Amino acid sequence: MAENKTNLQIDSARLWRDIHETAKFGATPKGGVRRLTLGPEDKEVRDWFRVACEAAGCSVHVDALGTMFAIRPGRDMSRQPVALGSHLDTQPTGGKYDGVLGTLAALEVVRTLNDSGIETDAPLCVINWTNEEGSRFAPATMASAAYVGEYTADNILARRDANGVSVAEALQTIGYNGEEPVGQRRFSAFVELHIEQGPILEAEHKTIGVVEAGQGIMWYDGAITGMAGHAGTTPMPLRRDALVALSEVVLAVERLALAHSPNAVGTVGENVIANPSRNVIPGDLTFTMEFRSASAATLDALDAELREAIAEISKRRKVTIDLDRIFRKEPPRFDPKLVDAVETASNALGYPSRRMISGATHDACNLSDVIPTTMIFVPCKDGISHNEAEDATQSDCTAGANVLLHTVLSLAGVAKG
Repeated sequence: MAENKTNLQIDSARLWRDIHETAKFGATPKGGVRRLTLGPEDKEVRDWFRVACEAAGCSVHVDALGTMFAIRPGRDMSRQPVALGSHLDTQPTGGKYDGVLGTLAALEVVRTLNDSGIETDAPLCVINWTNEEGSRFAPATMASAAYVGEYTADNILARRDANGVSVAEALQTIGYNGEEPVGQRRFSAFVELHIEQGPILEAEHKTIGVVEAGQGIMWYDGAITGMAGHAGTTPMPLRRDALVALSEVVLAVERLALAHSPNAVGTVGENVIANPSRNVIPGDLTFTMEFRSASAATLDALDAELREAIAEISKRRKVTIDLDRIFRKEPPRFDPKLVDAVETASNALGYPSRRMISGATHDACNLSDVIPTTMIFVPCKDGISHNEAEDATQSDCTAGANVLLHTVLSLAGVAKG
């Protein structure tokens, strides 16, 4: 006889065991995980995941970019599946929970339904998206971006890592070059559980983040041309120092983001000085920067204000500053009905929650363009992620998985009888 669905809970010990079991694939001495996309450790965790999904009664399919789809049949196979999952790749010095929690919790949902003898009306699909992190191949979230049509599969397959290995070659090496066309498999909804990767939930003593939207992003490549000169003989008023000019650009980015706070963040992430020397005034350099905001209007304002600030710095510092906006993604909005479903599940289970915006980009942010989508957040210690010190509690991970379970049940429907 099936268990009472209202009181249904995932197996917390099993989920926790799996999180730490998979952390062995690419384990680092400091307790983190280094599992770069399509490398040998990624193959190990994919093989583990395939075996686990098949043992749970799922059929596993792989598309041309290596994304894995594990299908649990529903009573009505004519309905599009409800999808749930995340990713299994990590940063070079990543943690045990980023992406992994969402993928393994999705598997745990299937196992829990199996254990309780519950058949959903619609099929379920547990997904492991390829290369969410973007740490080996660019761009990040490449498989989900190709799924929604932002890139062609051929474009992504031709991308190369720092050693010149293409995505196609890497997929072939680990045996995950699937035959299924990218984007062929369609879904009625997608729900992604993830650690917050920020400090808000922990600071406010909330267990569940009900994610309503993500941030839009603008990426820039910049170059500053000044005049190299002798560091000892060139008087300060006559210098055309590219690095000093960049320092003003950095401060301008900070000032503009603060002016639009709390609705914006800005970062200069890279800086390369051409032919650097300790006794030469920097004459040429390149840099990268980004702005993020959940408001398209704010992104527009930041772009205009940044260009105005750079024009003033360039003129006053007597340098040339070239700025090229290479990418803009509009702020993703999650489906209101799915957002409500997460909040309803959290309230029914008695978990304190808050609605929030995702500061990080996730596969769900891409998928929201074509599928009703939402996300569930749980706290991570001190808001730390993309770091070997990344940590989360068993109780919070369990809570997130329980909310995922009941959200999916509400979307997939529970067969009667």
